[in-house]
Amino acid sequence: MQYPEPIARLIDSYTKLPGIGIKSATRLAIHTMEMAEQDVTGFAQALISVKRDLHFCSICGNFTETDPCAICADPDRDQSTIIVVEEVKDLMAIENAGEYRGLYHVLHGVLSPLNGKGPDDINIDTLVKRLQSHDEIEEIIVATNANAEGEATAMYLSRLLKPAGIRVSRLATGLSVGSDIDYADQITLIKAVEGRTLL
Repeated sequence: MQYPEPIARLIDSYTKLPGIGIKSATRLAIHTMEMAEQDVTGFAQALISVKRDLHFCSICGNFTETDPCAICADPDRDQSTIIVVEEVKDLMAIENAGEYRGLYHVLHGVLSPLNGKGPDDINIDTLVKRLQSHDEIEEIIVATNANAEGEATAMYLSRLLKPAGIRVSRLATGLSVGSDIDYADQITLIKAVEGRTLL
């Protein structure tokens, strides 16, 4: 179907979001048309505000309005541990779990030689500078994804940081709660056995 130009542009804009195909984008565009004008205006202003008002924390790389971000500026956080994550969304997931009270570092990507991404293309230099200027950091917890790029990044960080005498650990991986063993792939089962805990 040939849509009027404003709707076609909106559909095209929605398809640029991750996980949104043409059908979902069309539904979102039609829903947007049916919204009250003040709600659409508020939505548009929120999008503009995200781009204008947020930037990366100069310490950890998190999204923030102020520098440093609220997590880095919080004196009650455990200053001895840093969880290293690939993206801000990973930081948010760990933070929302509510158990971890240390610091973070966002790499904004992973090592991927096939895609031309090396150590200089992700936020590793800032992490090294942090460690050089803060003696109280005792452990780096690498929380990259359990895929080839995530594992390569974890190994690189381990080799880079261990000579400085800092403990480098990796998040446990394996079977998710509620999953059946017979549905798990081989790598997941191997990681589950390696990451076993005492009962």
